[in-house]
Amino acid sequence: MADDDRAGGAGLLTNAGGLAGRVLRLLGVRASFAMLELADARDALLRMLLLGAVALAAALLGLVCLSALVVVLFWDVLGWRILLILAVVYAALAALLMQRAMRIVAEGRLGLPVTMAELDKDRAAIFGKSAAEGETS
Repeated sequence: MADDDRAGGAGLLTNAGGLAGRVLRLLGVRASFAMLELADARDALLRMLLLGAVALAAALLGLVCLSALVVVLFWDVLGWRILLILAVVYAALAALLMQRAMRIVAEGRLGLPVTMAELDKDRAAIFGKSAAEGETS
């Protein structure tokens, strides 16, 4: 009877080992699929950035052509002042866009604010103090 218990225990260990091996192989396969998908996503992102850069360059060339057309059409009426008007319009547009960009930075929307807040909560729960207290001491 003791031999049966040992044989049953060995069979249980063998089955548990086999199950653990299968689970580890399954996790390895899932990790491989995830890495392949991440590589595909990275390639798609790079492709989108390149297409965006080319589209931006084409839009800028179109804006240059449009500006040249405005200068040609209004040169007889306004003379050199049309260049000043275009410069002021483009400077105002640049200032507006820069102000919006600075507002995004000032609001802290670039640094994963929700994730950082959750990490601060975790740190406070684990160590019993907030991140601000940890930085000042």
